[in-house]
Amino acid sequence: MTGTVTTSALASLQRNHLAALQQAYDEMLTRLGLDGVLLYSGHPRRHFADDQEASFAAYGHFMHWTGQVDLVRSWLLIRPGKRPRFKVHAPDDFWHLPASLPDEAWVTTFDIEMSRDDAPPTLPAGRFAVLGDVSTSLAEALGVDCNPAPLVGALDEGRVRKSDYEIACLHSANQQAMAGHRAARRAFLEGGAELDIQLAYLGASRQRETALPYASIVGVNAHGGVLHYQHYDTFPPARRRSLLLDAGHRHRGYCADITRTWAGPGADTAFASLIEGVTAMQQRLIEALAPGVDYVDLHQWMHLALGELLAEQDMVHCTPEAAVAQGITRAFCPHGLGHSLGLQVHDVAGRVDGAGRPLPPPERDPALRLTRKLEAGMVVTMEPGLYVIPMLLAPLKEGTAGRDIDWRLVERLADHGGIRIEDNVVITPTGYDNLTPPE
Repeated sequence: MTGTVTTSALASLQRNHLAALQQAYDEMLTRLGLDGVLLYSGHPRRHFADDQEASFAAYGHFMHWTGQVDLVRSWLLIRPGKRPRFKVHAPDDFWHLPASLPDEAWVTTFDIEMSRDDAPPTLPAGRFAVLGDVSTSLAEALGVDCNPAPLVGALDEGRVRKSDYEIACLHSANQQAMAGHRAARRAFLEGGAELDIQLAYLGASRQRETALPYASIVGVNAHGGVLHYQHYDTFPPARRRSLLLDAGHRHRGYCADITRTWAGPGADTAFASLIEGVTAMQQRLIEALAPGVDYVDLHQWMHLALGELLAEQDMVHCTPEAAVAQGITRAFCPHGLGHSLGLQVHDVAGRVDGAGRPLPPPERDPALRLTRKLEAGMVVTMEPGLYVIPMLLAPLKEGTAGRDIDWRLVERLADHGGIRIEDNVVITPTGYDNLTPPE
């Protein structure tokens, strides 16, 4: 499903997706003794003492049916054997454009009410649940269960493996995001500041800032060593050593999450070699993807491969195994190898097994967001990294590990920040397909 999909083919895939979703909900609701479930899209939060609202993204299980990220205060009623009932909040308003629905296949499969009020639809007799950002008082007034864990867990598990429709959407999101990455790289090499790079990204990927699935990380020089760097300098540095860009896109609710790192005209030659090494390491890790592979094992393999790279580039003077054992590799890469991807950037059910039992990350790797075995249909990110982060490396100086690190090389690279290379990959029955197009 990694090729371009025509509009008619996408409509067919979406109808199949919705039919399978209806069947899955029917089975889950019946098994749990429920006559239906209300899905609430959610609502934005106002800033304190203001009438301005924060950016908003709809509840994931609501988007699983509709793909609508921006619909606020809307309700979806799902019942076994019944057409979904969709109440869209569309008040008369001269301050804002009222909500409307797209010309997509899912619209014809729902009973739709465009409503001026945001009250939930009237429920028939029976036992119901409500999911989403709903107050306990409202749930009590409706006489329904609020976010019951067994139902939420079952629905989360249903999002772990993506349908062909979802994979097509993820592929489209990746295509748009990569167009932005190419433009951002050009802006960097032409001398742009972080803000210029972000604006180039938004323009080429055809999206506004509030539509991003997450705030772009645009780290020039040492800022690339701040894993979730959150600012955009408005003036370029005197010397452009590096750019780390972690930026995505949404298509029909589905997220791309791509990271690239580039050496600038002022880069140390060792940094360019490290980028090549991390890129090659990432490709080897991707080639190992297949059903049944334990993602925790892949994460451990990443650390061994990182130890090998550090030794090859003379940043450490010990064996790869010693670099891992002494905590050196974790100082150079403190985050996990990747995570599940879908309607949420860090998608649901990454740290439980198929029965909902917890699968906590290893004690040494608390940031690892995916701890289960891979299955066909999963979409995951693969994002090894290598960073020069002073606060993590400094504690190693006084111990045995400090004697194995080339501190002069570390100092040379400190103002380059770091390297992360991230692709989005779907697990197939026989291996994998990389959804991220080449640069």
